[in-house]
Amino acid sequence: MKEVATIGLDLAKQVFQVHGADAQGNTLFNRKLRRAEVLPFFEKLPPCIVAMEACGGAFYWAREIGALGHEVRILPAQYVKPFVTRGKTDAGDAIAITQAMKRPDIRSVPVKTAVQQAATMTLRTRTFFVRQRANAVNALRGYMAEFGLVADRGIAHFGKLVAALPERGDSRIPPAARLMLDEILAEIETLSARIERIDDRIAAHAKQDEDIRRLTAIPGVGTLTASTIQAHVPDPGCFKSARHFSAWLGLTPKQNSSGEKLRSGSISRMGNAELRSLLYIGAMGVLTAARRWGTGSAWLRRLMNRRPLRVVAVALANKNARVVWALLTKGGSYQAPTELAGN
Repeated sequence: MKEVATIGLDLAKQVFQVHGADAQGNTLFNRKLRRAEVLPFFEKLPPCIVAMEACGGAFYWAREIGALGHEVRILPAQYVKPFVTRGKTDAGDAIAITQAMKRPDIRSVPVKTAVQQAATMTLRTRTFFVRQRANAVNALRGYMAEFGLVADRGIAHFGKLVAALPERGDSRIPPAARLMLDEILAEIETLSARIERIDDRIAAHAKQDEDIRRLTAIPGVGTLTASTIQAHVPDPGCFKSARHFSAWLGLTPKQNSSGEKLRSGSISRMGNAELRSLLYIGAMGVLTAARRWGTGSAWLRRLMNRRPLRVVAVALANKNARVVWALLTKGGSYQAPTELAGN
C-alpha cells in the first residue's frame, strides 16, 4: 500500500469521513470513523497533511491531531464547496476537502489555542447577553405601549421607560399584566448584571495588555473593539497587507469588473461581522463628535462635506482597520496625522 500524503477529514458529531490520498493524488481509502476511533486512527498513520473545514469543533480536532505529529490545515467552507462534484455526501465532502487543500491560492485558517478560544467565547457570550437584553427591552416596550406607556427607543433611554411605568396597584395596568412586566424587568436587570461582570473582566485584561492599550489610542477603537480584534485575529501577520485585512473584514467595495471596465459596488460585508460592526459603530461615534465639535482631520472634513454620513462611517472604519493592522504588525504607537497649513 502506498504511503498516505494527504487526508481530507469531514467533521461531524459522531460519524466522521476520512479520505486519504498519496502524493500523486490517487485515492487510497475513503471510510467512515466513529468519534472514538478518530484519534487512534491518526495515531497509527505516519505524519501527513490533514485538512478539514472550518466549523464548530475544528480547532479542537486540529490541536488533537496536530499533537500526534500531523500538519493540520483548516479551510474556509466556502472555498471547499466548489470542489464538491455531485450531490451532498460525506464521502464527496471529504474528497473535496482533499482537493481544495492542494490549491496554493486557498488560504487556511490559523489554528487557535484553547486560551484564544476562551477569549473569543467571552466576547461572544457578551454579545449573546446583549442580544437577549435587547429582546427583553423590546418586549417590555411593546407591552407597555399597549397600555399607552411609551418612551424613547434605545438602551440609553431604558431608565425613562422604567420611569413611565406606574406604581403597583395603578388601575391602568391589570395585576396579571403588572406581574409579567415585573418578570421582564427582573430579567433585564439580571442580564445587565451579567454584561457588567463580563465588561469588568474585559477591562481588567485590557489594562494588562500592551497591544490593546496601543489600539485604543485610535479614535473610534475602544476597549471592546480592541479586545475583539485581539481575540479574533491572533496573528495579523497572516494578512499580507492592510487592504487584505480590511477586505477580510468586509469593508472594501465589491468588484464587478471585466476587461478595462472597473466597477466598484457596495462593501462586500464578508468576513467577521462582529468586528466590522464594532469598527462601524466606533466610526459613527467619531463622526457624531466631529459634527458637534468639529475635527482636526482635513481628510475627514472633506469626506463629510461631499458624501453621506454612513458612507463616511464605512470609509473611516476601513481606515481604522488598516491602522490597526499596521500597529499590530509593525509596532509603534498611534499618532494623529498632522495637517498641512492651509488645509
